[in-house]
This record gives sequence, structure tokens and C-alpha cells, in this order.
Amino acid sequence: MTDFKPLSTGFLSRITAAGLVKAIAVYSFLAVSLISNLVLFSDATVHEKAVIKMALGLILIWIIIGGALMYRFREEISDLVRRFPLPWQVKFPLFCTILALLEEVVTVSMTNLAPVFGSEVGLSYITASANYLHTVLFHSVIVFIPMFLVWTVLLHYFDIPASHAFLLSGLTGSLAEMSMSSTNILAGFWFFIYGLMIYLPVYSLPKERTARKAKWWVYPLAVAAPLLSPILLLPITPLLRYLWKVMDPIFFVESSWG
Repeated sequence: MTDFKPLSTGFLSRITAAGLVKAIAVYSFLAVSLISNLVLFSDATVHEKAVIKMALGLILIWIIIGGALMYRFREEISDLVRRFPLPWQVKFPLFCTILALLEEVVTVSMTNLAPVFGSEVGLSYITASANYLHTVLFHSVIVFIPMFLVWTVLLHYFDIPASHAFLLSGLTGSLAEMSMSSTNILAGFWFFIYGLMIYLPVYSLPKERTARKAKWWVYPLAVAAPLLSPILLLPITPLLRYLWKVMDPIFFVESSWG
């Protein structure tokens, strides 16, 4: 699977996914640097400053270190995944889910490190809960899984390069984050948060997989369809709400702020 293919064969043929990733990386660095300095060197509260430090920790561990390792060992990892004796339609969403769970290990860890950053747990946070299981089962990964299933269907029919999937998933994630705060779209690092959940799984798809080349309309579909995918959870939403109430005492969650 060739990485970083041109985005189209028309007037955008000179624009590659690699070029866009680099541009977003530069923009993210500048935006994060500006926002971090404005907050950390201002009269903001210690709790607000702690949130910025948590976000910087997430960027360092998940994006910079994690992303570099994924890219460096992408061939070795993809070979290992392809040899695993399961249909790719099973391996793909499973691999995405594992990566999402790992990403949440980082975010929940940052939330629990609030005292290290000068604040208190529950007063500064970047996750819906300080409890990992509570976060992934009822707030984050539970919502990501339908997105991964939609991607599985798309990839069954269309051949979308891993680098393109990275950008498309990153855009979906950025738009999703806008539902919590419209200013989130300004933070380009969301492309990397969400893009890294899907880049390696797509890169690890079987090379002999039969799928036709994606036409232009597949790209907006690949952004919009995952945004709508959480409706797949509607049939079990009452059950999830019930379990949320039941599991709160079990998880000893004193404060759920998401």
C-alpha cells in the first residue's frame, strides 16, 4: 500500500496527504504554542493552567512519541497484523478500538495527574471522568466503535490510502470536538488525536484486498458518515444510561463532569 498518495488526479494532483499532514502539524505547533503561552503566563487560575499542561502531556505522549513510533514501525506492525488469523473486517475495528483505548490511557492519566500540575482531580480535567473504565465505557470509546464500524464498511468497498484515512478521520474528530466547544476546531492537533486511531489499522489492511478506487464523493462521505454513526447506539441507549447509574458507585466516581 503506497503511503502519502496525491489527493486527486486533477488540479489537486500536486497536493499530497504528506504535505497536508505537515501543514497541519506546523499550524498545530503554532496554535498550541500561542494558546499555551497565553494561558500559562497569564493570570489564569491554577486549574486552567493545569488543563493546558494536561493537553501538552497528551500531545507529547500520544502524538509526538506515539505517532513517531507508529510511523517508524508501521511495516513491522502491519505485517504482524496481516498474519493474525482473523478476517480483516474483524481485525480492523478491533485494532482501531485498541488504539482508542490506549489513547484514553494517556488522557485519563493526565486527568489523574492534576495534583502534579498544581490543581486537584475533579477541578482540572481533559476526560469525562477520572476513572478509566467509566470514561471508555460510557463517554469516549463506546462512541468511537460505531465510527470504526462505519469505516469498516467503507473500506470493504473503497480503497482509501492510510494517509488519506488519517486526514479524513482527523477531520471527523475535529468536527466532533466542536460539539463540546466551537473553538476546538482551531486546535489542529485533533487531526492527530483521531487520525492516529485509524492510520495503522488502514495501513495494515491486506494488500490483496479487492476494493475499487475511491471517487471524490467517498471522501466527504467518510467524514460525515462516522459523525452520524453514534445513532447505531440508540437501541441500547436506555441500557447504557441504566448501567451508567448502576456502575457509578462501583467505580467510586465522586464526580463525573463530562
